[in-house]
Amino acid sequence: MSTRRFARRAGLAAGFVALLVFAAVTLRGPHGLAAARKLYNDIRELQAEVDTLRQEVQDRKDRNQRLRTSPAEQEMEIRRRLKLLRKGEKTFVLPESPPSNETGK
Repeated sequence: MSTRRFARRAGLAAGFVALLVFAAVTLRGPHGLAAARKLYNDIRELQAEVDTLRQEVQDRKDRNQRLRTSPAEQEMEIRRRLKLLRKGEKTFVLPESPPSNETGK
């Protein structure tokens, strides 16, 4: 009877050790916790990017709607793109400022 008991305990111990080894390899391996955390962070970053892009799309849809329905908005866009002026208006062209090369002198 004691041999059976010893074999049973040894089998349970071996099974427990095998379970611990399997858990350690699973959690620390290439598909373990670190990889899951990285995937979670990647997903969060991509979701933030998607939210930003959705907002940009909505802004563009709103602008398109304004351009379709508002004559003032249409005129302003035409004037901006074609650089047109009304009679009596003046445009000012400012010289481009040279790039600053501050070297600490």
